[in-house]
Amino acid sequence: MSKVALTRPLPEAGLAELRAAHTVEIYDPAIDGDADEDRLITMAQDAEALIPTVADSISERVLAASSHLRIVAQFGVGTDNIDLDAARAHGIVVTNTPDVLTDATADFAFALLLAAARHLCAADQFVRDGAFQRWETTMMMGMELRGKVLGIVGLGRIGRAMARRALGFGMRVMYHNRRPINFTIARRLSAQYVSLEELLTQSDVVSLHCALNDESYHLLDAAAFDRMKPSALLVNTARGPLVDEKALVRALREGQLAGAGLDVFEQEPAVHPGLLDHPRVVLAPHLGSATVEARTAMARMAAEAVLAALDGAKSIPHRVV
Repeated sequence: MSKVALTRPLPEAGLAELRAAHTVEIYDPAIDGDADEDRLITMAQDAEALIPTVADSISERVLAASSHLRIVAQFGVGTDNIDLDAARAHGIVVTNTPDVLTDATADFAFALLLAAARHLCAADQFVRDGAFQRWETTMMMGMELRGKVLGIVGLGRIGRAMARRALGFGMRVMYHNRRPINFTIARRLSAQYVSLEELLTQSDVVSLHCALNDESYHLLDAAAFDRMKPSALLVNTARGPLVDEKALVRALREGQLAGAGLDVFEQEPAVHPGLLDHPRVVLAPHLGSATVEARTAMARMAAEAVLAALDGAKSIPHRVV
């Protein structure tokens, strides 16, 4: 039996087959503290498989020190936390868990949109504080979605799911990718391809669903916020560093942007203080895929990839490297 190291607890329903075939060791940050690079090396150095999350930095140093490692099976879709070039150089397979979290993440992105548009968090706190004394005609008036433009940056699986939800609310959809998507799919979604500049200028809501890389780091900076409507909202369930949080806070304070719904942060888990005290910002602790169904399926997919790799299978499911 091989050792399989998990950087944190995962839904047990997805791990049954893995536990039956191999020795599974689980690191629990709630008990042992955050897994820095040294702890990751200790955890992985005698393991043949590692199942990390997007919160774990699987660097070249970690991979080089893990001489027995055959596979890194990411619990998540994005792999920007893993040095893929180093994995290739060391002959280590990398997999991820696409598709199964699409609807969960799109649901949550739209929940953030609705919460920001209709002051839900502020309204909840208002009632809990005992401030609700009478019905008022102008209290906390928000944005109605019908007829508004949703600008989606990254029309991949989750972006398309977001677009479908927007159509149900009567919104118009614009999108920006590196290149236009298949015409038939775009027509089905009634999604218009535009430049990033036009998307920022025209959108009432900008929702980020793109990958984090060198090109997309701080994609939304001070210049981007200057282009957006003062009445616009930002939703981010993708990666925190897509947004320059300092510029975002300034845009919110100066009225260049009406509000935001954020599930990810630039220096996660740290949150910029200017976001914490803003009444039109809705914050969540990276819950996009946090449904029983999605997280269990993610665990199962990671386990399937590990089982295939350790069995020497020629075809390893969900392979990235």
